Amino acid sequence: MKKKIVVFGGGTGLSSLLKGLKDFPVEITAVITVSDNGRSTGKLREEFSTPAVGDIRKVLSNLSELPEEIKSIMEYRFETYSDLDGHPLGNLVLTAMLNKTKNLKTSIEYLSKLLDVKHKVLPLSEDYLTLMGETINGQIIEGESNLTKSHAKYKRIFYKETPHVEENVLIAIKEADLIIFSMGSLYTSILPHLLCQQVVEEIHKSKAKVMYLCNAMTQPGETDHFGVSDHIDTLENYLGKDSIDVVIASNTKVDPQILKKYETEEEKDPVMIDYKNLRNRKLELIESDLLTTIDNTIRHNSLKLSSIIFSYLMR
Repeated sequence: MKKKIVVFGGGTGLSSLLKGLKDFPVEITAVITVSDNGRSTGKLREEFSTPAVGDIRKVLSNLSELPEEIKSIMEYRFETYSDLDGHPLGNLVLTAMLNKTKNLKTSIEYLSKLLDVKHKVLPLSEDYLTLMGETINGQIIEGESNLTKSHAKYKRIFYKETPHVEENVLIAIKEADLIIFSMGSLYTSILPHLLCQQVVEEIHKSKAKVMYLCNAMTQPGETDHFGVSDHIDTLENYLGKDSIDVVIASNTKVDPQILKKYETEEEKDPVMIDYKNLRNRKLELIESDLLTTIDNTIRHNSLKLSSIIFSYLMR
């Protein structure tokens, strides 16, 4: 019987991980945040009052077993003078299904069949959720995209509305052999899951180990100068102290020229493994050469990362 993994995340980080993990003999349930309000997703949310569909589309595309040339159609983004400008086809298809079914989980199931997705993808909630942040200066910022753009340090993250968690997410946590928090934007892709008390309570009740895949680079303003331990501290502020059992972090020596580019153009630095701060914690550190550079862009090697996850799961 295959082991069951629940992965929490959103955006590029989660999509990248699942691209490698889907080829291992495990049952994956990917749980996606639904509060993104930027670009195409933001326009569709505003027009149709729906949860965010963009991250779900990305995940479904990466989990699809269809040939690359067919999958890429879902990612095709219109460039035109009309209201279609900037919309990926997959967002429009998912929104059309949502308008028809009135249920995001059902719409994802239909699109999963269309894209030949073997694993389960669930929205965190069916609700229209607005992510909010309070900066260390006491300023309240509304909307996920604004939280990212402001480059501010946050005292806390919360929802404007009361979130109602999709029931199947709680069932998946209950049945999981391993719970993973993916790499991705700490404040807008990972923490939104932990703002739901039901999710936190179910994780605490679970016998599954909790794993965190640490980011490779810092986020401007939000996580400046953060080491691995700072990311864990931030997660455990919401999840509870000593809740994370294992962290996977990269020790790759990246080309200094590429790091310089990230520092000057994107204000990002590598997330360092701060061994001294990690030494006395009740968690296991797994470090490895996990990063690759494609077109001067730093990425996790999803196959290598997935093989480490699978090895840990099969101990």
